[in-house]
Amino acid sequence: MKHIKLLFALLFSFSVYSQRDVNIVESTIKWTGKEISTKYHYGSLKFLDAKMEFDGSILKSGQFIVDMTSLTVDDLSGRGKQNLEGHLRSDDFFSIDKFSEATLETTDASRLNDGKYTLNGNLTIKGITNPIQFEIIPNSNLVYEAKMIFDRSKYNVRFRSGTFFQNLGDKLILDDIEIIATIVLKD
Repeated sequence: MKHIKLLFALLFSFSVYSQRDVNIVESTIKWTGKEISTKYHYGSLKFLDAKMEFDGSILKSGQFIVDMTSLTVDDLSGRGKQNLEGHLRSDDFFSIDKFSEATLETTDASRLNDGKYTLNGNLTIKGITNPIQFEIIPNSNLVYEAKMIFDRSKYNVRFRSGTFFQNLGDKLILDDIEIIATIVLKD
């Protein structure tokens, strides 16, 4: 009887960590890039794979793999859409033929008083890894919304970047790329 009580005490003294797969079909990634003027473009990407780890209901970490070949431009149509998608896939931007995946590995998560989380992690684009901090908000037990801004110049995305080139005037493309991801967990 002593052994059974000890076993139950040990079992319940440990935190219950669980890893949850992300429904990559239902989840979405939206991006926005802006020029120095009021002009901007937006589009989408898809996850290849993604997982989130919880301690009970508390988010602890996440691993996300993005399919860069899924990149689309959603604010244009026809030839303009095709041209911009081709340019974003080229070596001027994301070199997608060479780097078909981007990854995000979180290193820690802090729960804020309002239920949101601040996550720190490592974002890898074009084989270059940099630390990043972003916010994630639970909308329900199965749906989370992540908001992130990354500096493309840190990943050697140089085209019309003020970090690499001077005197671009109104041709300057801002380095900050905004990402909003809706992450849907599998049941």
